[in-house]
Order: sequence, then structure tokens, then C-alpha cells
Amino acid sequence: MPSSQHFINHVRIPENNDWVIFILVGCIFLYVFMMNVIERDASLKDFLLQKYFDASNNLPSWIITSCVTTLTLSVLISQYVPIVPKYIADLQLLGYQLNKFGYTLLAVLLFYLIKSTLGFLFYQSIGDGKKWTIFYFTSTKFYFILSFLLIILCVAHYYFPIDRNKMFLYYFCFFAFVFIFKVFFYLFHKNKILPEKWYYKFLYICTLQIAPLLLLWKLLFF
Repeated sequence: MPSSQHFINHVRIPENNDWVIFILVGCIFLYVFMMNVIERDASLKDFLLQKYFDASNNLPSWIITSCVTTLTLSVLISQYVPIVPKYIADLQLLGYQLNKFGYTLLAVLLFYLIKSTLGFLFYQSIGDGKKWTIFYFTSTKFYFILSFLLIILCVAHYYFPIDRNKMFLYYFCFFAFVFIFKVFFYLFHKNKILPEKWYYKFLYICTLQIAPLLLLWKLLFF
């Protein structure tokens, strides 16, 4: 009998990242819709520099910006999530299970929903509810810029030959810098979006900035 032969297949199956392009293109279309329809053909400069009392349709712009930020952040960090927890993986809808991206998107979405709800309740509880609208108006500008940086990082991450293991450390440093910058942005912004009293500011930063972020980290990476 002829001796058995072992064949090694050297053909590399390329990774299919079409889903990334679909999501990013969808995010860009959301921004085009926002700038042309909701913001009434406002230029980028006018949108970023507009004053609260001169702006309109602040809530729809905040919602769209939050959706884009949630999607792009989930696309970027989903590849670093070690596993989908078993109690999540066992859940099926029409025969489909959540993959790492789906689980990350769900976790980040819940993170922002809970954080926004608690933020609203926080301002209402201290008797400063009117400042909540100024807060999300101002934060929209911050997250608008951040979402574009996330889009660039997503393109570089999925379509350029980079060492993803080494990049994790750079991503960690990037998001740490963004978090620290955001805290100072909120503290010293001319719109005075945080409560006037220092202990309310301290309470907000600890309970609505640091604590939810630690919870999200635990959900995704532990």
C-alpha cells in the first residue's frame, strides 16, 4: 500500500472585516444626516463653536453622537474581550448568539444608558435640573471629536498591519488620557456644566465617571 502523505495547507484565509466598514460608513452617514438636517447645514466649525442659547435640536444631536461613539468604541475594543460570558452566550434570539462585538456593544450601550440616567437623576436631585441640558449639549462636542478619533483608530486597527497585542497598551494609555482630559474639560469649561459646590463635583466624578468605567472594565475583561 502506498504510504500515506500529509499535506499542509499554506493558503491563508484573509480575515473578513467587511462588517467594520459597514458600521463605519453607517456612522458617517449618521453624522452627514445630523449636520445637514438636524443642524441645518451647519459647518463643522459652527457646530463645535456654537453657544448653547443659539443652538437648536440639541437632544437629537446628542443621541446621534452617543450612538456613533458607542458603535465605534465597541468595534475597536471588542477584539480584546477575552470571552463572552456563558450566561450571555447561552442566550439565543432566533437561533443567533452574541459574538464578542455583540456582547461589547450591549455592555457599552448599557453603560451609557445607565450613566446618562444616573446623570439626569443626579442633577435633578441637587435641584439643578436646568444645567443637565447644558451638560449634554457641551458633552456632545467632546464626544463628537472623540468619535472621529475612534473611527480613525478602527480603520488603522483592522486594515493596517499592526501588532494588536502591542497596540492594546497604547489604546489603554490613549483612553486614560481621554478620561483625564474629559474630567478637566468638564471642570473648567466656560459653560460651567458641573455643579457649583465642590463636594457635588467630587461626587459626580467619583460616582458617575470613575465607578461606571470600572464596572464596564470588569464586565468586558474579567
